[in-house]
Amino acid sequence: MTANAFDTEITETAEALIGPWRQPRQMLHAQVYDAHASIHDDATAQKLGFKGGTIEGPTHFSQFAPLGARLWGRTWFETGCLSAHYRNACFEGEEVRAILSKPLPGTSQCPIQMVKRDGTEVLRGSASVGDPPAATALETRLTELKPLADPVILRDVKVAQTMKRQAARMAFDQNMGDLYPFSLRQKLAVITENSSYYASADNPWRKAIIPMEMLSVLFQYRSKDDPLPAKGPAVGLFADQEIRLLKGPLFVDEEYEVEREVVALSGSRRTESAWVKTRVFDKANTMVATMLLNMATMKDSYAPYEEEYRKLYGAGR
Repeated sequence: MTANAFDTEITETAEALIGPWRQPRQMLHAQVYDAHASIHDDATAQKLGFKGGTIEGPTHFSQFAPLGARLWGRTWFETGCLSAHYRNACFEGEEVRAILSKPLPGTSQCPIQMVKRDGTEVLRGSASVGDPPAATALETRLTELKPLADPVILRDVKVAQTMKRQAARMAFDQNMGDLYPFSLRQKLAVITENSSYYASADNPWRKAIIPMEMLSVLFQYRSKDDPLPAKGPAVGLFADQEIRLLKGPLFVDEEYEVEREVVALSGSRRTESAWVKTRVFDKANTMVATMLLNMATMKDSYAPYEEEYRKLYGAGR
């Protein structure tokens, strides 16, 4: 007999499904990125104006999983999509809750939001299943980007640049490397919303499935083996992220291949951003999932930024 996916307590109103308050755990204190500590390290984050190491964005995706499963059932695990713009950092010890607004009748996409106790918005975006006719939150956002002008850190990165296809696999006790110095089993011990579907074959697919937040780890953990030609060392953070299942779920201990392509470059006063689309294939070469990720690199974290800007463009920014 197949167990229920989640036992999360969900509040339902006429307009929304609302999850409980949770305190996500920070598991990336020891992350090494570009030969230095990352934004998830307290000292590094504080130098850049944050109060401490930030919770990695996709950690929050787990709190939306019970809401998606309540709304769409099995379809959520097979063709679910979360598309999110990260608006404010979250820190260990803070409480956050996920809110999924109910879709209009006859539609399969709806707004999502995560907030802190004080009302601060951590993320906003969309959730959907299947292939909805409306654009996802990030598909819409891509059309509204401010183009990257006068690049320094990303001056050698080009739109349509592709990286070689890489093998990817996640076992329960596999350490996921410098970028993700923990295992799936360690994550499941602290994940905000656990499920028997993640730990055993007691589910409709008869195989343990990978949580959506850990799909980000699976898709990214070998990215530094074939990195973008960005200047560094510099500190980046996830600013936007979309994970879409096409023929899900993805399974523990299964072999996959991932390929990445730069699909857009954008900029802001503080960051240079490379938007990378990851496509994921199973052993039959069927595309089973995609991820769109905006890795925003902080200009102030690249020591020679001002000097190189003047050399390239003849004046200070």
